[in-house]
Amino acid sequence: MPETPRDDHLTADSSPSAARRRIRNRALAIGVSVTPFGLSFGAVSVEAHLSLVEVCLLSLVLFSGASQFALVSILGAGGSYLSAVGTALLLGVRNGLYGARINALLRPAGWRRFVMAEVTIDESTAMAVSEAPSGNAARAFWTTALSVYVLWNVSTVIGALVGNALGSPATTGLDVAGPAAFIALLAPRLTTVRMRVTALGSGAIALVTVPIVPVGAPILIGGLTAVALLLVLDR
Repeated sequence: MPETPRDDHLTADSSPSAARRRIRNRALAIGVSVTPFGLSFGAVSVEAHLSLVEVCLLSLVLFSGASQFALVSILGAGGSYLSAVGTALLLGVRNGLYGARINALLRPAGWRRFVMAEVTIDESTAMAVSEAPSGNAARAFWTTALSVYVLWNVSTVIGALVGNALGSPATTGLDVAGPAAFIALLAPRLTTVRMRVTALGSGAIALVTVPIVPVGAPILIGGLTAVALLLVLDR
């Protein structure tokens, strides 16, 4: 008889110590992987004339890479605060959806709900969901959140200091990490014709509006176009 497929990472060694080790190693690897983006964010923020304190507060309080990059990119290009904040909020909508999933999965209570809301991001959500079958969702969530939060903030400070010392992020190549982060978020979602059509259509609209609307507005227009296209395609 053919053997029933198994999830290797859950069945290879199901002892508590092995689970803790697996989660710790994966969480640390994820934390390390975000450091180039943190370095870039720090350098780009300084280039956009934010102070070191402002850069650190953004990472400590907002703690959402895509939203942070969008905000400082728009401000650095001369866009309005309204466009910058609006775009950051639009990109942060997905975190709200993650929050609903995590709330249902982990059932946080009291002060943990507020802390969990702060660190509910792509990485911590993915780890929690992937470890749910093993019963280690909470450990995976908190370990990943701690790893990413600490390493993101440390790399942000280093990036800002490097940016102050070296000047333009283009000198060190850190300026490419922002666009790379957006591509990394988008690419895995373009798995269906529906999503590809939506991405191409909203991207085209955003590009067309660049010469005729204020800085930062094309991203908002592109985002709203994407929502409209999805509603039309789903009818």
